[in-house]
Amino acid sequence: MNATREQIIELLHKGLSNTAIAKQLRCDRHRVGTIRRDLEIPDVPAQPLTLEEKWAARTRPVEGGHLEWTGERSSDGTPVMRYSPDSHSPAGIAFRIKYGREPEGYVWADCGFKHCVAPDHVDDAAARLRTREQLRYLTGRGKRPAVCRHGHDQAAHGRYESDGRAYCGACKRQRRTT
Repeated sequence: MNATREQIIELLHKGLSNTAIAKQLRCDRHRVGTIRRDLEIPDVPAQPLTLEEKWAARTRPVEGGHLEWTGERSSDGTPVMRYSPDSHSPAGIAFRIKYGREPEGYVWADCGFKHCVAPDHVDDAAARLRTREQLRYLTGRGKRPAVCRHGHDQAAHGRYESDGRAYCGACKRQRRTT
């Protein structure tokens, strides 16, 4: 399509970006930029949304109080969000929305809904450790041993499964490499 100068000027006055106009009219965005400069119309701000607003625009509520990520994903299917100039974890953003602080370690939901990004469902590594340790006590499993059967210090390497069972992170890493 060969867009007219008047069509481009009309969209410039509506506040669209050069790229949006070029896509809509199927014309060269550099031509749009030249016309913008000729008319001394300022460029549109690159990112009008806050990080949280952009995050919210890419989520969809699903049954059970979960939030599904509708935005970009990495090659392995993990949700990711670009907010210039960085990439962010949508689960990490949900954590900051809920707790008002940066997470410690990885953030994910233990609710059973794959890649859920609902702020009430996500936890960081420290919160998961506390929750799983409490679950261990509540299910009568008692205190985790100080060392594993291979002698690893569990204060440094001890982890918990989602049901509260203890395991040694060092042993698990060694099994993966052999």
